[in-house]
Amino acid sequence: MESRNLTLLTDLYQLTMMNGYYKCGRKDEVAVFDLFFRQNGMITYSLACGLDQVIDYILGIRFGEEEIAYLRSLNIFTEDFLEYLKGFRFSGDVYAVKEGTVVFPGEPILTVKAPIIEAQFIETAILNMINFQTLIATKSAKINYAAQGDTIMEFGLRRAQAPDAGIYGARAAVIGGCKSTSDVLAGKMFDIPVAGTHAHSWVMNFKDEYTAFMEYAKAYPDNALLLVDTYDTLKQGVPNAIKVFDYLRSIGKEPSGIRLDSGDLAYLSKKAREMLDNAGYPNAKICASGDLDEYSISSLKNQGAKIDFWGVGTRLITSADMPALGGVYKLAAIYDKGKEIPKIKLSDNPAKITNPGFKNVCRVYDRKTGKAEADFIVLRSEEKIDESKPLTLTHPTERWKKITFEDYTVRYLQEDIIKDGKLVYDRPSLKEIKAYATSELDSFWDEYKRIDRPHIYKVDLSDGLYELKREMLEKIRGVS
Repeated sequence: MESRNLTLLTDLYQLTMMNGYYKCGRKDEVAVFDLFFRQNGMITYSLACGLDQVIDYILGIRFGEEEIAYLRSLNIFTEDFLEYLKGFRFSGDVYAVKEGTVVFPGEPILTVKAPIIEAQFIETAILNMINFQTLIATKSAKINYAAQGDTIMEFGLRRAQAPDAGIYGARAAVIGGCKSTSDVLAGKMFDIPVAGTHAHSWVMNFKDEYTAFMEYAKAYPDNALLLVDTYDTLKQGVPNAIKVFDYLRSIGKEPSGIRLDSGDLAYLSKKAREMLDNAGYPNAKICASGDLDEYSISSLKNQGAKIDFWGVGTRLITSADMPALGGVYKLAAIYDKGKEIPKIKLSDNPAKITNPGFKNVCRVYDRKTGKAEADFIVLRSEEKIDESKPLTLTHPTERWKKITFEDYTVRYLQEDIIKDGKLVYDRPSLKEIKAYATSELDSFWDEYKRIDRPHIYKVDLSDGLYELKREMLEKIRGVS
């Protein structure tokens, strides 16, 4: 899959705008675009993901003979533009937060500074990659938080919306905290541990449940995890599993445990745990699956369910309760003879008014606890923060709301990824990204991560950005 040419993974209007910039002689005008997501009632935080694929895509942009031939067949583009595309390469700069970074609405996850014809072209593909993977990484993080340290296995491939969603969704789920995936191709591509047991069809294909369990245990004596709910969980499934466990022990093997895929998981797990313990198998694990998410897992934990690890599929890989992140890619500035000219988009909806200028995001940490306390979006032209001085942040709209930090540290979140079309970023392994994501989530108080009515994290504008935005709004609207 890595060998596919994704250059034409774009909306047609990106190409028509490129052609327009080419025709009017503005293709080399440098522009700055920000990729961010807007406030949504269901969003508390997100876990940035997808940068690795974005890097491969941008560095791999090539209009080959097949792509040029197809575009010619549309009868939209002139031969001189098609000739230009033959040598098209991305030559600009990309700045981004690292994968696994906790981000909030309005914060630039990724910023592009490049000739306008290049910066415009890559919009659709990078939104596709970051929107989806950030969504799934975030859903995974919330499910893992609800599990309170229990192992979560990603089981979503069969319900994912096409192969790529299953593959890159599995990777994103691991960044969010999952320990393994059922997707073998994702396991191969990204070195993710793979996990799985057997289906109900295995049990149904034998003359009886006991025989099915026994044959499976003989095939996998070191990893016998038996699905016990095909017929009757407590009257047949668990007793038959225990009989097979007795056989395994007789040959010097210990069983892995059982899986529950339906029914009242709280009740069934408690009864099954009691039966396994009474039979002498206190170390046999109980796995649960079946349309689980952070809400059902949290509820089952609160009910005292005796479940050791969880297989989560549909509601994770589709992010069922919020199936789109809503990320956007907006022009923030252009350059005229090297001078930055900020740009702003207005709207009758205040949430859709953009933040102008070439920006970064700062995160404020309490020096004693190491916990994140607030973020603020800052113009790159502003002076670096002097941590020896008090730092006062002001609400981006309700300016009477202020908070001052005395003993703090500041981290600038965006890093240089691509400069002048060349990769300058040391790409971490998936294991390193996952570890970083874990540390990121640990740096936030539980109040910001809780499932029910989380506390709202502060995201402010620097004074410089606020004043620039205010001046531009007043000028455009004719306010004296």
